[in-house]
Amino acid sequence: MQSGIINIYKEKGFTSHDVVAKARGILRERKIGHTGTLDPDAEGVLPICIGKATKVVPYLTDADKCYEATVRLGAYTTTEDASGEILETFPVQVTKEQILEVVKSFEGAYTQIPPMYSAIKVNGVRLYELARKGIVVDRPSREVTIMQCDVIEWIDETAFKIRVDCSKGTYIRTLCTDIGKKLGCGAYMETLLRTRVGQYMLEDSITLKQLETYKEEITPYMHTIEALFKKYPEVTIKEDYNKILYNGNPLSFKAAVALPKEPVDFIRVYDNEGKFIGLYTINEAKQQLTMERNFM
Repeated sequence: MQSGIINIYKEKGFTSHDVVAKARGILRERKIGHTGTLDPDAEGVLPICIGKATKVVPYLTDADKCYEATVRLGAYTTTEDASGEILETFPVQVTKEQILEVVKSFEGAYTQIPPMYSAIKVNGVRLYELARKGIVVDRPSREVTIMQCDVIEWIDETAFKIRVDCSKGTYIRTLCTDIGKKLGCGAYMETLLRTRVGQYMLEDSITLKQLETYKEEITPYMHTIEALFKKYPEVTIKEDYNKILYNGNPLSFKAAVALPKEPVDFIRVYDNEGKFIGLYTINEAKQQLTMERNFM
C-alpha cells in the first residue's frame, strides 16, 4: 500500500476511530491515523493518513477548518448539542438583525471554555468520561480564532445555519451555546458539517463505501505527502550532499541549488533526482538548513 492522505467523508453514526478501523480493514493497512475527531452525530471532511503519511497527522490536526452548523435557539443542553438532555428553556424574542450582529461579534480572537463532553484531559482523565458519571469540573479556557462567521440560512423562527472558518481547537458546540448566551435566549448546536480541513474540501471527499469500491484503484484519491506542504518553497539539494541529506543532518546553504529570497517558515527539500525528502527550516545565523520532519 502506498503512503498518502485520503479525504474521507465521515457519515453520521460513525466515530472518527470507526472510520480508521474500517479503512484499515478495507485497505489492509494497519498504519492509518485520522486528523481530528468528529462527533458521531457530525459529518464531513475527515482526512486519514496512510503509511508514512501518519507523520503529517500533527500538521493536519493544527490546520484551519470550516464548518456549517445549525444553531437552535431557546434552550441549553448537557452536551451543548442535540444529543444531550435539555437543561433549561427560554422564550425566543430576538430579531434577525440581532442574530446577525451577535454572530459577527465572534469573529477574531475568542476565548472558549471547552465542553464537558470533549476529549480534553484534566488530571489525566478525559472530560467526557467524567461527564458520563455526572461529574463537572473546572476547565481551563483557551483562546481560538474565528476568521469568519456568517449566517448562511434562516431555517425557522428559532433556528439558523452558520458557516464558521476557524483555527484548530475551536468547539462549534460551544460557539453555538455562547451565541445563545449573548442573545439571552439560550442555544445549542443541532447539526454539524465539516466542509474543510486545511486544503481538503468536502466536494473532493469520498465515503467509506466509495473507498471499498475504489480500493484496487485508489491512486486518484490518494493525496501525496508533499502536496500538503505545497505552500512552502521547493529547494533542491545538490548530488554531492545526498549522503548528508539522507542521514537527516543539517545542510550548509551551499548544498542548495537555490534558496528563497524572502523569509519562510519552512521549505520543501528534494534530492537532485526530484524525490521529496522532508520539511526543513532555514537557520540564517548558522547558515544551515535544519530538518523539521523527514518523510523518506
